[in-house]
Amino acid sequence: MSLTPRERVLMALNHEEPDRIPIDFGAMRSTGISVSAYMKLREKLGITEGRPKLYDLMQWLAEPELPVLERLHGDVVQLHRYRPTYGLDIGEWREWTTPDGHEVLVPHGFDPVLMPDGSRVIMDGDRIIARMPKDGHWFDLEYHPLANVATYRDIDEYQFPTIGDDEIEFISREAKRLHDETDYAILASFGGNVFEQGQFDFGWQNFMTLLAGDPDLAMYYMDKLTDSVIEQLKKWLPAVRDYVQIVQVGDDLGMQTGPQISPKMYREMIKPFHTRIYQYIKENSDCYVFLHSCGSIYQLLPDIIEAGVDIINPVQYMAADMDPVRLKREFGKHLTFWGGGCDTQLVLTHGTIEEIQEETKRMISIFAPGGGFVFTTVHNILREIEPEKVLAVYDTAYEHGWYR
Repeated sequence: MSLTPRERVLMALNHEEPDRIPIDFGAMRSTGISVSAYMKLREKLGITEGRPKLYDLMQWLAEPELPVLERLHGDVVQLHRYRPTYGLDIGEWREWTTPDGHEVLVPHGFDPVLMPDGSRVIMDGDRIIARMPKDGHWFDLEYHPLANVATYRDIDEYQFPTIGDDEIEFISREAKRLHDETDYAILASFGGNVFEQGQFDFGWQNFMTLLAGDPDLAMYYMDKLTDSVIEQLKKWLPAVRDYVQIVQVGDDLGMQTGPQISPKMYREMIKPFHTRIYQYIKENSDCYVFLHSCGSIYQLLPDIIEAGVDIINPVQYMAADMDPVRLKREFGKHLTFWGGGCDTQLVLTHGTIEEIQEETKRMISIFAPGGGFVFTTVHNILREIEPEKVLAVYDTAYEHGWYR
């Protein structure tokens, strides 16, 4: 059986066994690779021409170039939002050199300011919105527009995100190009965060306090936010649904030790808004709904499935209650596991090549049977990871991922 990457991914998402497990290398912002690690990998592969795109300015991620994607057996490509981070559009790119000396392309509006303390900041007018500490490796969000909000009127006066005609034009063109000119599966990054967006808008502590202390105001905010998400989808989804197979949404609900909120709070306060968003996608397209949600989320998965999620990522199996055997047994008929291929916190960081290969084979043996598995590492590959380790993971997945 000879399958295209797109056919291979669709079979897996339909819980069928294709010729081999599909592989994702860098097709979304949590299956990616730090630009520093990517440049070392690029050099290892003998690629010297051109400059890669540093497209995720928050996490400092590189977009895999076609020769690298092919070498690592990738089956998926990403359709970006027009302004994926910090409101900077990717319509045009310019040359730039990273603080550690890598020559890359960055969005044309990216112009970080070097501060006296050695940190670098991203400005919006006179306001600092994000900062990379001296010797840091990514930017942290600093500005929370609703940090001082206390009333319903404050929420009413807030300008929730919208989607412009420039983005619709961009994503329509890019979605069609990726569909017509490649045979890769296409993952369209949308966002649609609710719980996590509250943490961004209010600040983490403020929003968690609001959920517990003034749930009615928190629900009022999330209802308005969800209205804005649906309004965006009304324009965004028709522009891409004929070309993409997967719509990626996000909401980090877990920590290393358990969910950030109780299952009861999720069920009563967050799930209704997730359901509105995810069901809108399913009712208005044939796309699979892909949820990125870090950490220990085992206790929330039944409700997440009911809300309409088809695919879960990153499958952080080193977190509490995230035993991969149990995940596959209990939820393997309902979810595709997109991730869980090799732990990046301990195994990839501290393991030997042999240990990395054995762990990769072990996870494939757990998740691959019956389909419903797309191989990728558990979250992004960090800057310290040597190219030999990256190749060990993806070559092992390719060599040991054949069903027949």
